[in-house]
Amino acid sequence: MLDDLFRAVLSESESALQDLTNRFSQHRILVIGDLTLDEFLTGQVERISREAPVLIIRHEETRQVPGGGANAVFNLAKLGAQVTAVGLVGDDDQGKALSRIFAEAGVDTSGILVDRSRPTVTKTRISGHARQSVTQQIVRIDRKSDASVDPALQSQLAEFIAQRITEVDAVVCSDYGEGVMVASVIAAALQHSLVIVDAQKDLDRYQGATIFTPNLPEAELAVGYSIAEANLHTAATDLLQLTNAPQILITRGEDGMSLFGKDGMTEHVPAFNRTQVFDVTGAGDTVVAALTLALAGGGSFWQAVVLGNLAASIVVRQFGTTTTTVAEMQEALQGLLETQSG
Repeated sequence: MLDDLFRAVLSESESALQDLTNRFSQHRILVIGDLTLDEFLTGQVERISREAPVLIIRHEETRQVPGGGANAVFNLAKLGAQVTAVGLVGDDDQGKALSRIFAEAGVDTSGILVDRSRPTVTKTRISGHARQSVTQQIVRIDRKSDASVDPALQSQLAEFIAQRITEVDAVVCSDYGEGVMVASVIAAALQHSLVIVDAQKDLDRYQGATIFTPNLPEAELAVGYSIAEANLHTAATDLLQLTNAPQILITRGEDGMSLFGKDGMTEHVPAFNRTQVFDVTGAGDTVVAALTLALAGGGSFWQAVVLGNLAASIVVRQFGTTTTTVAEMQEALQGLLETQSG
């Protein structure tokens, strides 16, 4: 349950939040990052193999969806934004599949370059189920390269960003550590006045970005110590100093999200959904997408965090990497207020 004070503030802000979501389709967003294809292979477990002590699964379905930085792109597109993706794919079937998915979603793919020396980063999750049981992930297979991105491709990415940056309302840097976010690319991205950073590590490389959105493990890695309720504010202060950012948002799972400003502002947004959580895969990208569009529309940081939290509360109810829509968000907001007032 939401506490009474937060529920009252949320109720008063409902109209403003709805207005922000109604304007999502007006915004132009540049997403730069490590583009990944998520594959989900599912089937029914038939028996144990005679060849080895492993399960034999009769294949039922293969699903391919954007993952990593590509999931941030896809979430923004599904929320109605005009999105340009910047990154790399390999000269392979996975890269073609990702480009096709983007094209079907209306994403501008002119900033996606083909790296013939590296594969498209692909994460294949194999899941199985018995009769009358839920599907469970059994193993994940990753395809990727640890080789550095060719300097010529790095330059092309930075040049593309410099050409497009004045045409967009916000820039998202989605750094999964796969090699796209090199110094020249980051420098080009930081020329915009509204930059949202979702990076797994090395946050200090993005000095001066508008807001960072680390989850708790990422925040702990950045500050170098464990974070609990007692030292949360200290950790946020250290993160603000490390990044020289105006705002830090720490996402904390079932404990909600905590927003800290360099001006001393602190806001805590409780989790809107603690019971119907089936899969948190990609939820951070959903937070970033909704938060970015709210900020691009002139919303406050608090309003942006609320909408990011709301969007994430929807996608974690589904299995695998998923997205949400403006209509679903508006319905969820109305339902949340009705439930809490009942």
